[in-house]
Amino acid sequence: MKATKQDAYQLAKKIAGVLDEKKGKDIVIIDLSEKSIIADYFVIASGRSTTAVKSLTDNVDEKLSKEGIEPLRRDGFSEAKWIAVDYGSVILHVFHEETREYYHLERLWADGANFEKFGDNE
Repeated sequence: MKATKQDAYQLAKKIAGVLDEKKGKDIVIIDLSEKSIIADYFVIASGRSTTAVKSLTDNVDEKLSKEGIEPLRRDGFSEAKWIAVDYGSVILHVFHEETREYYHLERLWADGANFEKFGDNE
């Protein structure tokens, strides 16, 4: 069963909250529901090192798994420059800072009205 948009938003906020607790940097939630069928939301965050990128992603996986929420797919763990985790209605992207600057997903998907900064970890 597909999650409602409200359920998807609550999951995105939960993911962003875990990232914020663990000192993820520049956390944003982007509403894709009117732009793509890929997912309803992207949650994007940065880590300062590949170790931080892996740790942030592992923490989200661990917290959500305790609630019975498992990812459909994961990619990027071997290099940890950009890890993507697909939770169906929400896709998590955790980038190494330099890789995030290079790909700049916000530029591709955000138009201002669908973009929300989360937390205070700049």
